[in-house]
Amino acid sequence: MRKSWADEANPVGQGLSRWFSISHVSAGFIAVLVGYTSSAAIVFQAAAAAGATPAEISSWLWALGIGMAATCIGLSLYFKSPVLTAWSTPGAALLITGLAGLPMSEAIGIFLFNSLLITIAGFSGWFEKLMRYVPKTLAAAMLAGVLLRFGLDVFVVLPTQGVLVGLMVVCYLLGRRFFPLYAVPITFVLGLVVASTQGLLVFESISVQVAKPVFMAPTFVLSSLIGVGIPLFVVSMASQNVPGLAVLRANGYITPASPLVGWTGLTGLLLAPFGGFSFNLAAITAAICMSKDADPDPKRRYLAAIWAGFFYLLTGIFGATVVSIFAAFPRALVVSIAGLALLGTIGNGLAGALQDEKEREAALITFLVTASGMAMFGIGSAFWGLLFGTVCAWVNRRN
Repeated sequence: MRKSWADEANPVGQGLSRWFSISHVSAGFIAVLVGYTSSAAIVFQAAAAAGATPAEISSWLWALGIGMAATCIGLSLYFKSPVLTAWSTPGAALLITGLAGLPMSEAIGIFLFNSLLITIAGFSGWFEKLMRYVPKTLAAAMLAGVLLRFGLDVFVVLPTQGVLVGLMVVCYLLGRRFFPLYAVPITFVLGLVVASTQGLLVFESISVQVAKPVFMAPTFVLSSLIGVGIPLFVVSMASQNVPGLAVLRANGYITPASPLVGWTGLTGLLLAPFGGFSFNLAAITAAICMSKDADPDPKRRYLAAIWAGFFYLLTGIFGATVVSIFAAFPRALVVSIAGLALLGTIGNGLAGALQDEKEREAALITFLVTASGMAMFGIGSAFWGLLFGTVCAWVNRRN
């Protein structure tokens, strides 16, 4: 089709519009907002368990932000897929107890060991071979199970924050009808305005601080590598990389797993001495960047992940300042915008999970186990949901 006169006269504007879209920026920002508000406190506790000084905690945030920014932007650009990375939240929770009483140098040794194992698991190809045995229906069921609580939480907080949450729900529903591409960002802005008028935004404790990297030399102790390093690796792979890749597959992206996992592990090797304890694929926040609200065209949703990488970069540079800004938002606002942004993804996951009658029972088990939130041996429900569902599917095929 021939370009319009306006396109020919303004090629710079056309180029900018290709990279800048309100829906892309909104999806990327909300993904980072949800990630930080839901688990940044756990990272602070993990750093404190290792006896980190304020400067070292700031370095942890710098390393995590820079690492997630580099992997999000680099992998999304290269594969043209919405590849979102994150720190390992279950891994950080494990470190709260695992690092207690250990010196910081020993903790850095554990981080390097964990990242080395992730790098080997990725570039060797065994992780990708394993994931080939997971049916698409089970991946979709696991995705729906992981995200279910976000949809439910919208209505859990509704009775306590009726005006704020109620107006956001109404705005979202009207937005889906009249301006579907901008429903989520406009709902978020409305939520900020309502929260401000109710005095729910607390910005008094915010101060601008630029984070600086602090190099922390590692020491390697066999007992801590086995006792903390291996569990950290298992938890990061099972609770983060497995569901993270399943989310990509459930949304129709066939991005190869080996380079994704391998490059996150290599990033960890580079940034572990500065506090980057683990980098892996994101699942919950990634789903925000893969929804129709991010872009109706699946081929352009990778731009939302690139914007998420840009916001990760800001969180790395400004560290504690950004965390304090996110902490100023009321929980009801964060919970509501996350749940509303994920409604479409939850619906698509359920539809994909139940479409094949022969695998419907296995998909239902995957969904129920994942949604239950059960955890065994420090590994979250997403892994167990896929495992139980796969066993069920295998038994049904045998019968």
